Amino acid sequence: MSAGRNVEQQIALLQRPPSLAMPSMAQRSRHEPGFLPVHGGFRDRFVTTPEAKYCCESCRLVLCNPRQTECGHRFCESCITDLLSKPNPVCPADVEPLFEDKIFRDVCCNREIMALKVYCRSEKNGCKEQMSLQQVMDHLEVCPYFEVPCPLGKCKEKMIRKDMSEHLSRKCKHREITCEFCNHKMALTELQKHKDTVCPAFPIACPNQCSFSSILRSELSIHQHDCPKAQVTCSFILKRFNGLNQEMREHESSFASEHLRMMVVRNTTLEAKVEDVKSELMERYKVLPSLSSRLGEVETQNEEMREKIRQLEQKVVSVQMLMSTHSEKLLEVEMELRELRPLRAMREEVEALRASVESMRSVVASLDSGRVGSSPGSHTLGSLEQQLSRHDDTMSVHDIRLAEMDLKLQVLETASFNGTLIWKIRDYKRRKLEAVASKALSLYSQPFYTGYFGYKMCARIYLNGDGMGKGTHLSLFFVVMRGEYDALLPWPFKQKVTLMLMDQGPARKHLGDAFKPDPNSSSFRRPNVEMNIASGCPLFVAQTVLENGTYIKDDTIFIKVTVDTSDLPDP
Repeated sequence: MSAGRNVEQQIALLQRPPSLAMPSMAQRSRHEPGFLPVHGGFRDRFVTTPEAKYCCESCRLVLCNPRQTECGHRFCESCITDLLSKPNPVCPADVEPLFEDKIFRDVCCNREIMALKVYCRSEKNGCKEQMSLQQVMDHLEVCPYFEVPCPLGKCKEKMIRKDMSEHLSRKCKHREITCEFCNHKMALTELQKHKDTVCPAFPIACPNQCSFSSILRSELSIHQHDCPKAQVTCSFILKRFNGLNQEMREHESSFASEHLRMMVVRNTTLEAKVEDVKSELMERYKVLPSLSSRLGEVETQNEEMREKIRQLEQKVVSVQMLMSTHSEKLLEVEMELRELRPLRAMREEVEALRASVESMRSVVASLDSGRVGSSPGSHTLGSLEQQLSRHDDTMSVHDIRLAEMDLKLQVLETASFNGTLIWKIRDYKRRKLEAVASKALSLYSQPFYTGYFGYKMCARIYLNGDGMGKGTHLSLFFVVMRGEYDALLPWPFKQKVTLMLMDQGPARKHLGDAFKPDPNSSSFRRPNVEMNIASGCPLFVAQTVLENGTYIKDDTIFIKVTVDTSDLPDP
């Protein structure tokens, strides 16, 4: 029954009418494969002979995608393309030169051609239908005389649509069929192989040619144990006895005493071997206490060596860290000296200006005290006041620049250039209460860098949590900032980031999390504003873990952020 339903479904798919959701014939027929001729015009048989105006001037067939030239003649799209590909193309009707930019689609003519009546393209197979050229493809989708391929993939045969049912049910070599022995479904071409090789319910003859002439393939292995003609071997005799199953029964009954004697001999041999093994084990057992004590001594020595090695490794690490710190401090000092040189010069200039201003003020004061109203003295005083005003303006500008340089110097003193941030957050309780009261939800760290010309970054912390962690967790985020050397750096930012809450107790059980930036996230693209959107861990650490452990000491916590700089190229 299931095979019949499959055939009906396949036939229904082939004979289904055009879907209402499909585009109309006018919209799709011009692009339907098989509808348009490969070259030239339509070769369909028209009910009425088409007028000459519908025929191509080149191939003389009914126009396909008509194009009209400047001289008023019509050609098929493929025909005019062939003409234009020739050097100095001319119209074959009046030998006028052809120009591609002066040839246009004749939509009106195409609409009239599509309305012409034609016979079905399956007329040779017996179809008598007539339809407009525009309706050809719609008709062919349901035409019972149209040639269609078999829907079963491996079958390459073609037949007219009305014969499809008979083909699928009777003639197709690849139709689905059910094995009459095991009810397994398969293609008809595979049925015989299935019966000859794997069908578990197929009856086969015993390979030993015993009296059982028909045995199910799945029961053959069981039959082999009991088959009277199966070849078996006696395991008692050194020179093994080979024979049929029925002969083995006679052999076992005749040689029972011999078999028992052989078993006794073998048993005696095994007992002797067991005794030898026991004596050997006893000898080894006597040596065990001394070996055990020696093993204990060796383990103690190994443990002492491990402790020494661990101490040496710690010393090596501390020396390496000290050397790294000294190298970084040297670089920082060099950078600070570069920054301080213009600052010192500016301070000296400001001091000189101040001295000049003071001297001018003293001159002005003396002039004010000795002013008698003479005209030259008045002019001199006015010029001095103007100079004093200019010097005051200059000093204001220098004071502003000094303040900016001081701020930059403070940032340089606290910033790191090795991709590592150690952030000390004081007054934890007060800041936590401000976060709970929504006065200051988050805090930003000082900037830090992956190098002197590297990425600029900072950390952002929510002491009362953010998002999913609000009210229950401390949330910690990483922020990429706009730096002075961004144009020389690769983007997006791809370096591994490690966030860590430092344990201030002796156990040093720091809590950390690490992530690789998502290159598609806007948080790691080149910043267009002062800083990108923060990215990190809303559930970084539970507040109960933070406040009940040794992570807070003297109302202070330490946050460490490390950025992997091992694979960063030089800018």
